[in-house]
Amino acid sequence: MQRTTSFDGRDSLSWLFLSRLLLILILLLVLSLDESASWLPQITDPWSTRRLLLLQTTLILLSGFMIIAGWPRRDQQVQLAVYLDITFAVLLIHLSGGVAAGFGLLPAVAVVWGAILLEGRQSLLFAALASLGVISQQLYADLYQETYRGSYLEAGLLGLLFFSVAALAHLLSQRLRASERLAERRQLDIADLSKLNELVIQELNTGVLVIDGERRIRLLNAAAQRLLNSPQARRGAELKVAAPPLFDWLRRSLGGEPSQGLRLHQRDLRPELQLLGTNRPNGALIYLHDEQALLRQAQEAHLASLGRLSASVAHNIRNPLSAVTHASQLLAESAPLDAEDRRLLEIIRRNAGRIDEIVNSVLELSHRHRAELRQIALNRWLEDTCGEYREQHQLSCQELAIETIGETTEAPDAPDAIYRVMADPRHLRQILNNLCDNARAHGRDTQGRCRMRWTLAQDADAKTIRLCLCDQGPGVRADHRQTIFEPFFTTAASGNGLGLYAAQALAEAMGARLEYSDSPQGGSCFSLIFAR
Repeated sequence: MQRTTSFDGRDSLSWLFLSRLLLILILLLVLSLDESASWLPQITDPWSTRRLLLLQTTLILLSGFMIIAGWPRRDQQVQLAVYLDITFAVLLIHLSGGVAAGFGLLPAVAVVWGAILLEGRQSLLFAALASLGVISQQLYADLYQETYRGSYLEAGLLGLLFFSVAALAHLLSQRLRASERLAERRQLDIADLSKLNELVIQELNTGVLVIDGERRIRLLNAAAQRLLNSPQARRGAELKVAAPPLFDWLRRSLGGEPSQGLRLHQRDLRPELQLLGTNRPNGALIYLHDEQALLRQAQEAHLASLGRLSASVAHNIRNPLSAVTHASQLLAESAPLDAEDRRLLEIIRRNAGRIDEIVNSVLELSHRHRAELRQIALNRWLEDTCGEYREQHQLSCQELAIETIGETTEAPDAPDAIYRVMADPRHLRQILNNLCDNARAHGRDTQGRCRMRWTLAQDADAKTIRLCLCDQGPGVRADHRQTIFEPFFTTAASGNGLGLYAAQALAEAMGARLEYSDSPQGGSCFSLIFAR
């Protein structure tokens, strides 16, 4: 941080050098004028006086080179300059014929410079040296010079003036330094506060734009740059060039038209205008709210309450579910049962266990529990799970087919190593059930038949494994593709809109991702992508 004043730096020596040089040049100019002028001091020895001033000028110029070289120290350079100026001033008083000749105040100038630039008692030392020099010169002239103009009273008054000037200059310098230190502290506080404000503004999720009266951008945070999504959106740029739609909205708002939303780069924005003053030069502050972010926040709040509700529902489901499971176990241990009864009993027990797993998955989804990952052979797991789904919903192999690309009849176990992934079997089963349920509800062909096919393949880069479910239905409308994974979005009157959202959330919990695309044969295709 740079200092606000220059009392303690090289600038102070530069100002001292310039002021001393200006003073000596003025004296040389005065002495070069016509000596017959009545307002000029009467110099008894003009030639010696000019040589003295030229010598002082040479020493002042030499001090300039010392300032550039930085040697000696600053305080030593100031002391040396003051001592020399006092000496030359006393000699000039002597050569001019005494204190009454008009040069008696010259030592006061050197005393003032020393008192301002140096702290402590040195200002009194300079005043004492100047007073001693004037009185000594007066004593010498009284003894050896008969034409001397001056008296001891004048010399004494000059000495008193030197001490007074030194005290006042010292007091003034202290006040100036105190003001300097206070200004530095205030400047540091303002700089810290400015950095803090900028950091807070940059971390806001709401876009913040400050424009001046010329409609130029003076400040914008990271959220505003992301929402505007324009390389011209930077400080100093014209708003008309950086974001023309926002400029038009601003013009309409200032014209008194009702504030409306704004669509910019496929984003729905809700700008908010805050004028910084009543006049145009004062500029304005624009807040950019992302409608999708606001919607997500509302959905998160809704899902939080739904999570609490699901926990309560799950607790009430588990009680009768435990009773059903216990009753099935007692029934299996009772009287001998035939094969058909045991098959039905096994269906009851297996589906009761599946219900319990579904309840656990919903609870983990609502509470954002971490998935329990383990390595599974995706091809074998898919066959078993699809077999259970066919049995549960009474589907044939044509209605729910499986195709594993890379599997051969000669080495049926070879794909096990290829299709091994890290996943949570419970989450994965819930995703499969949700996608199959969605295909059975929305993926039927024109004749009302449901044809689903699971395809398991390795991508060309051998870095990802893709598990796809394709149907032969009408597919997803183009205006719905951006919202099918949002919670509570559904096109069915009886749906709750949480199936695809839950599937995507469970996939993200496992480190996978769920995407939608159009099927090459027509219909919808949902791809679950795993990293190798």
